[in-house]
Amino acid sequence: MKPRISAMLLCFLLCLSACGPGGASAEAPEVPESAPEEAAPFEAAPPPEEPAPPAPPAPTVATLAVCGDAMSHMPLTNDAWNGERYDYGRIMAAAGPYVEAADYAVVNLETTLSGGPPYSGYPAFNSPDDLAHDLKALGFDLCLTANNHSLDHGFSGLSRTLDVLDQAGLAHVGTSRTQEECGQNIVLADVGGISVAFLGYTYGTNGIPVPKKHPYAVNLFNSDYLSTLSTPDRDRLAADLGAARDLGPDLVAVMIHWGAEYQTKQNRYQEELAEFLFQQGADIILGGHSHVPQPMELRTLPDGRQGFVCFSLGNFISSQTKPLTDTTAVLTLELTRSGETGEAQVTGCSYRPMYMLHRDKGASPRFELVDIHAALEAGGADAPLKGRLEKALETCRAVFGESYDRAPPAAQAVKAER
Repeated sequence: MKPRISAMLLCFLLCLSACGPGGASAEAPEVPESAPEEAAPFEAAPPPEEPAPPAPPAPTVATLAVCGDAMSHMPLTNDAWNGERYDYGRIMAAAGPYVEAADYAVVNLETTLSGGPPYSGYPAFNSPDDLAHDLKALGFDLCLTANNHSLDHGFSGLSRTLDVLDQAGLAHVGTSRTQEECGQNIVLADVGGISVAFLGYTYGTNGIPVPKKHPYAVNLFNSDYLSTLSTPDRDRLAADLGAARDLGPDLVAVMIHWGAEYQTKQNRYQEELAEFLFQQGADIILGGHSHVPQPMELRTLPDGRQGFVCFSLGNFISSQTKPLTDTTAVLTLELTRSGETGEAQVTGCSYRPMYMLHRDKGASPRFELVDIHAALEAGGADAPLKGRLEKALETCRAVFGESYDRAPPAAQAVKAER
């Protein structure tokens, strides 16, 4: 029995070997190769975001108020007396909102403060000290003291005038008490964050010689100030403007007493002198002396700067009676310094028309500066006064330019915007 089991076992083993493990055919079926797995595309990391460029620095914008000739003929001086002091604040009050609203304000003081009483008017002016204090209270910061009346009461009157202005807290330019003061006779003012260098000059002194002991007393722009008044001292002007620029101001302003009285248009001499001052670096030219309005203009200068010239604003206050000596304006200049380049220029100008009201002799008060627009808008003026106000407004627009008659609102509104 054992041999039969062995044969059967052998047969089973041979069968198992032929089928391979698991009993299948030894020849394995072909398995198709699978496609290689496709790699995911590479995604680059986004570049880091660049910080936004900083906003350019904001420009600095400031305002400069300018008024004409502050004079006190005796009728005006007498009217200013209120029983206790000479109250010029009452007379000038209408200009107050526009002077006060500006960052800086200048005026031509065309009188001396030589001490008194007695006081005097034309031809040798001497006014009460109260005028200086009331100009300061109204909002003025700087007075031009170089004019044809600077020596009306000699060098002592000139010196005392500057003493009183110092006491009142008013800066001054154009006259000097000492040689040292003359050498520093440039006022570098902060006008709302913009620096402005002010210089001051006059064409002459009404034939009064500058004292030999005090040759520095008055800044004269004519070398022939005692005769023909037609030869500008270009060397002096160029040197002074160079000294002003050396101080590094944003702008240079020249306050100048020039031209012909009672003429509503500048003459060729004024035009030529203005061109020279601009060429020497002046940005602003503020003229006076005519006692009546003369044109103003924003100019693009040959070097690309924008400059400004006002040949005359006429009288600020006075009791003169010649035609148009009662017509004036408060001028406001807009000054802008670029936050990117640091360069500054005059970027706008406007004026507020004013009228010096003369009431009949014997009236009290007799003299009063009137805001023409405010008075016409309020109504109530009698027909003769309304006619005078309308004529004065017409004159301002014809001479100064109607497009500039867009003066800023009163001080309260201006300050509310700031």
